Amino acid sequence: MNEVHLVVPESIDDPDRPSGGNVYDRRVSCALTALGWFVHEHAVRGSWPTPAQEDRAAFRDVVSGIPDGAVVLLDGLVASPVPEVLVPEAARRLVLVVLVHMPLGEAPPGQAVAEAVRTREAMVLSAAAAVVTPGESTRRWLLGRYSLQPDRVHVAEPGVDAADIAPGTATGRELLCVAAVTPNKGHDVLLAALATIRHLGWRCTCVGSLNRDPRFVDRLHRQAREGGIGGRVHFTGPLTGTALAAVYAGGDLLVLASRMESYGMVVTEALARGLPVVATSVGGLPQVLGPESGGDLPGLLVPPDSPSALAEALSAWLDDVDLRRRLRQAAEQRRDTLLGWSATAERMSRVLAELV
Repeated sequence: MNEVHLVVPESIDDPDRPSGGNVYDRRVSCALTALGWFVHEHAVRGSWPTPAQEDRAAFRDVVSGIPDGAVVLLDGLVASPVPEVLVPEAARRLVLVVLVHMPLGEAPPGQAVAEAVRTREAMVLSAAAAVVTPGESTRRWLLGRYSLQPDRVHVAEPGVDAADIAPGTATGRELLCVAAVTPNKGHDVLLAALATIRHLGWRCTCVGSLNRDPRFVDRLHRQAREGGIGGRVHFTGPLTGTALAAVYAGGDLLVLASRMESYGMVVTEALARGLPVVATSVGGLPQVLGPESGGDLPGLLVPPDSPSALAEALSAWLDDVDLRRRLRQAAEQRRDTLLGWSATAERMSRVLAELV
């Protein structure tokens, strides 16, 4: 039996901190087990990717306890900040594979990342035997930024669970945003767009963690009130399982105003239910929405940081019955092409098996 040691943040199963990275880690762990791998899971404490000194020490203890010659699959959130631990281990005794959900060295337009962050990440990724990303756009970014060998950087796209088609409403007015409420996800852009079309009969439900940036959340509540839409935008906090499924089932359109996005798993979650998507053309979102397989896009793409473009797209959706019908049909067609988590695990298994 092949064995792999999986190192993940201790928040992997925390319902108050759901994230695409945590879901990916958990589902891949389970799917690898189903494929016959013996997965030794190590959940490390700390506020990653900025751990305290005692958390770095605890991480070192975890890694030092892994047997010589083992293949170790690490979430990049905990791997990239600690080259002082991982680079010597990779040189002496461990085979490291780093799963980069979102490069720590990448920043949204107009923002800066400390060069030390990129230096540490580059050191870890260069020492790894393999790097795995969720999408081709992240792979291209890593190859363009760091001196990595292309044949060592792989893509294992996230899977999605099959789901019933959401019935939708006749008016298409139930808008849904599923994303942690942080500046990177562009909720401020979404609210600015919605304020300009407040005369149209929409409602918007925003699902996602509210504790990542409380000041930003407060600013959004104030923005909604001042824009005259405070009663029509509902922030639910994080939802998982049947509660999240119920929100999807009641929606008409997924809206993402992200400033950066490595893949966008919520897009496939929406498409699995036949829900069209309006999203920004950043990172992996264009590829997820419409891979190069022909056919109509199951949604609309707009530039990031453009409330006017987003408002125009949402107005078109709300005003045009024929557009809603066409996008809905395209979403249901795209639904039939989505892959499950077993396909993700098979790709990951091939990468790991080459190193065992």
